[in-house]
Amino acid sequence: YNPGTSNPIPIPSSGFNYSYWKSHCLNIAGGTFTKVSNIRWYPSSYSWTLGTNGEVRVCQRDSGDHGCPDASYDQATGTAGTSGDAIEDGTSGHSYYNGQTTPTTNINTYSETNKMQVDSGEYTSAGRTKHIVTQVKVASDATQGEQADITYTFVWDEI
Repeated sequence: YNPGTSNPIPIPSSGFNYSYWKSHCLNIAGGTFTKVSNIRWYPSSYSWTLGTNGEVRVCQRDSGDHGCPDASYDQATGTAGTSGDAIEDGTSGHSYYNGQTTPTTNINTYSETNKMQVDSGEYTSAGRTKHIVTQVKVASDATQGEQADITYTFVWDEI
């Protein structure tokens, strides 16, 4: 789902506003393979003007895979046109991540040479991988306007 410009994130008068978080996964739907495994992810570099401590962030776990299993998917919540709830919010945040020591990090932590481990599982038939979960955090001194595209790249091992 791409909301386009129908629900932009307003710049707050103080503090932060958030996008609704978004889940991204691979849907292994067929083809000729024996096994798909070791799924990793990285973004293109970005320089959005989101203000002091504003960022595009990705969820992470304290240990193991950073991806969220289908069974732990949480629907994003918030107030449309105002702010999504922060992932790490103890009440309304993402239950798979909000109890972690550092539930999110700036996506620029990861790159082509430093990929995030999403899913170490092995897939031998059709199915969905674990999800990466991203969210935009906007500060009160952000610059209003449309930002440049960011490309997300998934890589995996295949036999």
